[in-house]
Amino acid sequence: MRALAIGIDIGGTGIKGGLVDVISGELVGERVRIATPAGGEPEDIARVVADVIDELHAPAHVPVGICFPSSIRHGITMLAANISQRWIGFEAEKFFEEQLGRNIHFVNDADAAGYAEVVYGAAKDQEGLVIMTTLGTGIGGAMIYNGVLIPNAELGHLELDGFDAEKRASGVVREREGLSYPEWATRLQRYYSHLEMLFSPELFIVGGGVSKSYEKFLPLLDLRTPIVPAQLFNKAGIMGAARLAYDLA
Repeated sequence: MRALAIGIDIGGTGIKGGLVDVISGELVGERVRIATPAGGEPEDIARVVADVIDELHAPAHVPVGICFPSSIRHGITMLAANISQRWIGFEAEKFFEEQLGRNIHFVNDADAAGYAEVVYGAAKDQEGLVIMTTLGTGIGGAMIYNGVLIPNAELGHLELDGFDAEKRASGVVREREGLSYPEWATRLQRYYSHLEMLFSPELFIVGGGVSKSYEKFLPLLDLRTPIVPAQLFNKAGIMGAARLAYDLA
């Protein structure tokens, strides 16, 4: 029998979900995507998540993991970047369990993606400290030590040269300022050198949509630490949320 769990990835533009075989690391059936409601209010997002789960036609007993762009403490969302401010201090895990009638595990989106890369992807069997960053609307961060997730590492909010790092080096900043890849790589060099100095990791993994174009900027970085693209791309959040929900069920 397959070991199944549902993974839901709540993003700023889309809410994606999939039924996952957590042993093989494969989706069972097609991934479902529905646009994120404007304003990002909890009730509206919960309704869309319910619709995504319905479309997956999964058994009622299957655990559900939800990853979300906020640090999560005891099921409470602590931050609200690019979403409704009502999420700050919001009992999200309890709220979603009540709305969906299921046991839910809530996790930060970068943490879920990083965990998936350790279990199934670029950092599988890697010992020591792995740092994954996701370069998108902001910069998400995940830290995993010997396969154990260290949650809520908000590495995009490190202060660098008087700015939140993500205000200078995220994927959206590259697009908004019209930076060439070499120009952007100069900013990324400053960021990753700073992370390297602080944490001395064994491996950096770079995720987010721009990781598909990794050959345009990763070779321009000069670091002691190996730095590689994520392998799971847009499936990483779904896979990691599902696996964490299964492991913690």
